[in-house]
Amino acid sequence: MASLSLSLSLPARTPLLRLLCRPRPRRAILPSAAPPPARALCRTSPSSAAGALFLGAAGTRQKGAVWSRTMSSSVNSAAVVAESAAAKNGANVEPLPFVNDKHGGVIIEMTAPMDPQVFSASLKSALSKWREQGIRGVWIKLPIGLANLIQSAVEEGFWYHHAEETYLMLAYWLPNSTHTLPVNATHRVGVGAFVMNDKREVLAVQEKSGVLRGLGIWKFPTGVVEPGEDINIGVVREVKEETGIDTEFIEVLAFRQSHKAYFEKSDLFFVCILRPLSFDITKQESEIEDAQWIPVEEFAAQPFVQKHELVKYILEVGLAKSDKEYAGFSPISIKSAFTDKQSFFYMNRRDLDKASGSGNAQQKSGL
Repeated sequence: MASLSLSLSLPARTPLLRLLCRPRPRRAILPSAAPPPARALCRTSPSSAAGALFLGAAGTRQKGAVWSRTMSSSVNSAAVVAESAAAKNGANVEPLPFVNDKHGGVIIEMTAPMDPQVFSASLKSALSKWREQGIRGVWIKLPIGLANLIQSAVEEGFWYHHAEETYLMLAYWLPNSTHTLPVNATHRVGVGAFVMNDKREVLAVQEKSGVLRGLGIWKFPTGVVEPGEDINIGVVREVKEETGIDTEFIEVLAFRQSHKAYFEKSDLFFVCILRPLSFDITKQESEIEDAQWIPVEEFAAQPFVQKHELVKYILEVGLAKSDKEYAGFSPISIKSAFTDKQSFFYMNRRDLDKASGSGNAQQKSGL
């Protein structure tokens, strides 16, 4: 009755009182997936009696959040939510081609062009997944045509491991510990050939380049074994290229190891003895100044041979082998239990045969 008497005594304020007493409409609630269209902002949501649940930008559900902002704010918020959801669902992330290695790691082998930003996002996603899976080492093989992706990999923490003519290999260690990845190849393999004919003349050359250029010094044919080439094949090839002489590989007589030889790499130099199969020399014009059969005494008399211990020892072991007083290492073809590939095992077969014969004799005699 108080409100009625007030209404009668203050007729001029009746519209205001009616407005104040009018039930307030419920505010629109933000759906969990996306903001409502513009016209829905003016409607009530009769079905929502309590606060709605709002999916935030970080993917968390926030209680009691309501849609009470302007249209521009609504659109911006929706964009943030959509962007977060897209990133979470892998938008702009492409699967990277990879293979598992034998040591609990993976090798990403890029072959097709990819946008650097997409590559960066894809790499981040892959690393996160592999870290959860317990992967340790990650390699990226980038062909030279995809050099534009190098920066993205380096910014993610990859380092240069090695490079060849056509690709760059990068590496990354996922665990929070000192990495145990193998280092780059540490050695270069060189060969030197001792070739002597029945006249006790050794095959010798003078080089057009290098430290001996123009000095008139005779040296043994030497060279570098090519990738995937066996020592016994490489030394025969080098002699043929430099002198035109066909030869047969006999043994590895000795080898030398040195360090910091070429591009900070170590060097393994194998001294081999070969049997000549031809005798007419055809020198290699691009690298060899001269090539001849030189009497061994004349070769040994060079001051260079007397001062250079390596050449001196090559001459000594070569002559010892020729005189049947020295046994080198001959190649034996072997197969691994882990692969069908053939490889060569170099060994002193003569002394092994002697030891084996002695052992058999002892067994027969009961010793």
